[in-house]
Amino acid sequence: MKAVILAAGKGTRMGELTNELPKPMLRVQGKPILEHILEGLKSAGVSEFFIVTGFRAEVIENYFGDGAKWGVRVQYGRQLVQDGTGKAPEVAKGFIGQDDFVLTYGDILVKPETYQQMIARYQSGKFSGLLTCTASQDVTKGGILLFDREFCLEKLVEKPSAEQIAQLRREGYLKPGDTAWYNAGIYIFKSVIFDFTAKLEKSPRGEYELTDAITGLVQAGHRLCGLEIQGRWVDVRDPEVLASLQGE
Repeated sequence: MKAVILAAGKGTRMGELTNELPKPMLRVQGKPILEHILEGLKSAGVSEFFIVTGFRAEVIENYFGDGAKWGVRVQYGRQLVQDGTGKAPEVAKGFIGQDDFVLTYGDILVKPETYQQMIARYQSGKFSGLLTCTASQDVTKGGILLFDREFCLEKLVEKPSAEQIAQLRREGYLKPGDTAWYNAGIYIFKSVIFDFTAKLEKSPRGEYELTDAITGLVQAGHRLCGLEIQGRWVDVRDPEVLASLQGE
């Protein structure tokens, strides 16, 4: 199992904190967010990493080098145009080859055992991918994942509007009292995902969306299993979240 970490963005919501540093290099308890991710994945048996860089790429590349300090191998590729999450993984296509890989954003923190649980779930059946999720009763917060009885993905709706939520209720996908499953942004994929990122067209936001490629996989008959993240899941999205992590 290889790992691709998306760390190309600046993180504009961090304000002055990211004037000189890319967001994944902001420190939590003395270490960059990215280092926590790398160490967590290493503890799950991952030893080959590809970090997609962009803004202040040299800061990340100089810090991690070839990965020898951590007992892993690290390669890099730069996403020169920030045109969405759908095209970012393609920078690592040569590195992946035909292998399976974990894909994570460089600003999401989970407990190290989460990565181990992901790999175990993925290897428990014949799947083309795995999506992690978190539970909520609020159906308006992010990308909703709709699963079948075997907890495999049926449908994904990115930031649903009130109209879309009403439609999902009419179709029976959302029932009163049901848990809403939110896309937690950490995945495992087979290399077949690149067949679908290659076909992407820009979304109404003007970006290539990874979630559109995932929808393409499902519509083509690929099975993607789900895994609820147990315990900590933190999207380090703004200075307040960052500050709250320092005292844990």
